[in-house]
Amino acid sequence: MPVYWNPWHGCRKISEGCRHCYVYRQDEQHALDSTQARKTAAFGLPVRRSRDGRFKIPAGERVYTCFTSDFLLEEADAWRPEVWAMMRLRHDLTFMFFTKRIERLRTVLPPDWGEGYENVIVGCTVENQEQAEQRLPVFLDAPIRHRVIVGAPLLGPLELAPYLSPAIEEVSVGGESGPEARTCDYDWVLSIRQQCVGADIPFRYHQTGARLRKDGRLYRIRRADQHAQARKAGIDYKITHRE
Repeated sequence: MPVYWNPWHGCRKISEGCRHCYVYRQDEQHALDSTQARKTAAFGLPVRRSRDGRFKIPAGERVYTCFTSDFLLEEADAWRPEVWAMMRLRHDLTFMFFTKRIERLRTVLPPDWGEGYENVIVGCTVENQEQAEQRLPVFLDAPIRHRVIVGAPLLGPLELAPYLSPAIEEVSVGGESGPEARTCDYDWVLSIRQQCVGADIPFRYHQTGARLRKDGRLYRIRRADQHAQARKAGIDYKITHRE
């Protein structure tokens, strides 16, 4: 089972991909204000121990970090140093976080970051060509050891070829979920896959979204089926080695 760790919760919308954010949708059901970032009860999860002294999260797990906020959110600046310290201590875990605020990374890195912690994967989210052109040059220039590009929610075609250097370890794309989801066109997905194959970069289709246009037909896909249907498409591309 994947491990999800949300040391803080809440975020502010900053671009078109945020319009129908699932965090806002979930918080509305509980009358919570999504714009108010707050530490969660799970803040210290990676370093919690069982009664026998062992860490509750065993070595070797991948920890999906800050999926109900943005890891580089300004309001979390005071809390992030402690999170970096936990990541450093738990070097036996792999932490992955996504961000729409990649331009802030250099200003909030820990002093010993160097070219990146070996156990931290950073994903830069780009939902359309405008954001790709703004964020990806910054992303490629940043000191990061493990990089992935996340095209989600995919709102239009993406020309990623200029950014598909060997520094990118994966491109992952998916459509938008929720009752107000905007349509994702399968041709956009296939085009990105073709670009990745041409550059020999791993590609993953992780989610169809709630509305998928394929071969001229619009499909409405239940939330519970969106990941499975993407896997069923069988279009993921993996490479077995990298020079």
